[in-house]
Amino acid sequence: MLELKNISFRINDDGRETEILNDISYTLEDEKFLIITGPNGGGKSTLAKVIMGIEKPTSGQILLNGKDITNLDITERAKLGVGYAFQNPPRFKGLTVRRLLSLAHGSDLPEDECCAYLTNVGLCSREYLNREVDTSLSGGEVKRIEIATLMARNLDVAIFDEPEAGIDLWSFTMLVESFKVMCKGRHRSVILISHQERIMQLADEILVVANGKIRTQGSREEVFPKLLGEFGDNCGFRGKEA
Repeated sequence: MLELKNISFRINDDGRETEILNDISYTLEDEKFLIITGPNGGGKSTLAKVIMGIEKPTSGQILLNGKDITNLDITERAKLGVGYAFQNPPRFKGLTVRRLLSLAHGSDLPEDECCAYLTNVGLCSREYLNREVDTSLSGGEVKRIEIATLMARNLDVAIFDEPEAGIDLWSFTMLVESFKVMCKGRHRSVILISHQERIMQLADEILVVANGKIRTQGSREEVFPKLLGEFGDNCGFRGKEA
């Protein structure tokens, strides 16, 4: 279980303090699939980074399974079972896709298991196993490989920051199916930041963040119908402010 208690985050920009998150409290129960959505610039990605430990909250407390992790860094949180997929994943020259998946898993993975993870994110698996995770791969390919590495880990909380960005329609459909499976699989809880209507339909719970605050929270059945009028023609969240 993940608990956020009165989380605020401020930055100092040229001597002026700017509030990015303001007094956010939320409890994510085990085995839940949470979608965080809301207008661009509303604080969604910052909230995810605070949970992962990439950013440290200005005030508030974060608990994971009852343990206070507020002051733990990203490495310590990763060891406790928190994983994060970036909007723009890093590249690793000299490291093959198969080796990266095995490192994520914590032990050598058989070829068929590596292929299964890659297939789940829409890649022709055997073509990628021995390729290096470097500039020879497109941004969309690297992003899908990173998502596969989180699938290969035994996590308590898996965080995905806009996983659909830069992904073609066919692969996006594959990802939607993979997230359905993930909700019922080894990850205890999944947090996914998205503007996409099709992904929101998979959620157990939806959290709408705008202007650094929680605007709306509740089950998919409660929240999703209220958001339908806020989707643009491309099924993306337009973000009507409260």
